[in-house]
Amino acid sequence: MRKETIAAIATGLTDSGIGIIRISGEQAVEVGNRMFVSPSGKRILKRAESHKLYYGFIINKADSENEEKVPDFNEFVLDEVMAVVMKAPKSFTGEDTVEIQCHGGILVMQKILELSLKCGARMAEPGEFSKRAFLNGRMDLAKAEAVMDVIHSQNEYALTASVNQLRGRLSEAVRGMREKLIYEIAFIESALDDPEHISLEDYPERLSSILKEIMQEVRRLLATAENGRWLKEGIRTVIIGKPNAGKSSLLNLLLGEERAIVTDVEGTTRDIIQETVTLDGIQLQVTDTAGIRQTEDTVEKIGVNRSRKYASDADLILYMVDSSVPLDDNDREIISMIQNKNVIVLLNKSDLTTVITENQIEEFLPDSPVIRVSALQGSGIELFEKTVKDMFFQGELKSNRETVLINMRHKEALQEALDSLLLVEQSLADNMPEDFLSIDLMRAYTSLGRIIGEEVDDDLVEEIFRKFCMGK
Repeated sequence: MRKETIAAIATGLTDSGIGIIRISGEQAVEVGNRMFVSPSGKRILKRAESHKLYYGFIINKADSENEEKVPDFNEFVLDEVMAVVMKAPKSFTGEDTVEIQCHGGILVMQKILELSLKCGARMAEPGEFSKRAFLNGRMDLAKAEAVMDVIHSQNEYALTASVNQLRGRLSEAVRGMREKLIYEIAFIESALDDPEHISLEDYPERLSSILKEIMQEVRRLLATAENGRWLKEGIRTVIIGKPNAGKSSLLNLLLGEERAIVTDVEGTTRDIIQETVTLDGIQLQVTDTAGIRQTEDTVEKIGVNRSRKYASDADLILYMVDSSVPLDDNDREIISMIQNKNVIVLLNKSDLTTVITENQIEEFLPDSPVIRVSALQGSGIELFEKTVKDMFFQGELKSNRETVLINMRHKEALQEALDSLLLVEQSLADNMPEDFLSIDLMRAYTSLGRIIGEEVDDDLVEEIFRKFCMGK
């Protein structure tokens, strides 16, 4: 790992109350000392106590680095700041770190960053602070990835899941399974090397019991992956229905603004409109589609075909039905298209005289909840929100202590581990030699290690941290 001292703006590049410039590396304190003076003009950071805030000024007079006290420094002041020194290893990166808390204007933050580069630091790469924390053993890879998941969380449930991973819930589970696996691998290898003193009699039964315990934990984690994707990325939701059923009105209602054009003219929506909607903490990636019907209009036909494509890929389909008119062939085509999907049927225009009943819909879609709504008046939306939560999270989201997979890389590694453990289970059933068991147990051990970064190559580490934001 390169040992240069690095610096970056650690807060957003927008005007704000406070900005932070972070400096980390062997020369971090020296760099900070050249920039910062106390109110009396003394360069004090070299003697500063770790993890203690100091009030002072950033001055643009770094050429006088050997000058302990800077006379008449006021003419060189860039900003009035607070500074903190964090001595290794008790810092985020595990290295000496200096953080300058300045006023949060973009210009002043950039000026202080430029000064830190003149004083001996270099510009940090995206994610380099977190990468150094990982390489210095301050956090494992799963925790490092959780840092960005916390930053990008779009709802409270995704935030809770990310914070739990940052606190080490997933890492603890993975390490526990790896400890059990490595013990069994070592036992088998020892028995094969010294059969006179270590017996493998009745060992298959013992290993089988341990395998079931580990596989149960792996399957439990894998079962949360879909919930994790929904929490992190949102539920891919498509609104479909005939023209003029109220699809665009529903989107506008959920958004709380007039995003989609609404008219009495059938076929108004011809292109796809995509928006993010949050309902009771649950995020929906909502797509409003063109009304599905038989048409000879070339442009409208393209929109209808796109509607069918989006519906086929959706996690959730909201089937808008105009309950004031009877079902027709277009409705029957839509119903045939959404069979065996996650569907919520919304009987819209409940404020008008209705001619369609819940029983009529349930005859064709017996497993889909049916809700009467009025997109015009906003009625039925609370029941709709509850129904979404019931459908995807069995009525309640995971508790604060629940480990939820929110990273596809972790899911893939767990699935590979499970596949290897299933091979061990099959080898036990087939009475295969113990060295076969050891090979697949090691593969499972390695797969789990990739989650926490103990079995990854440098290229993967670089790829992961390259996706991080600057200053983190």
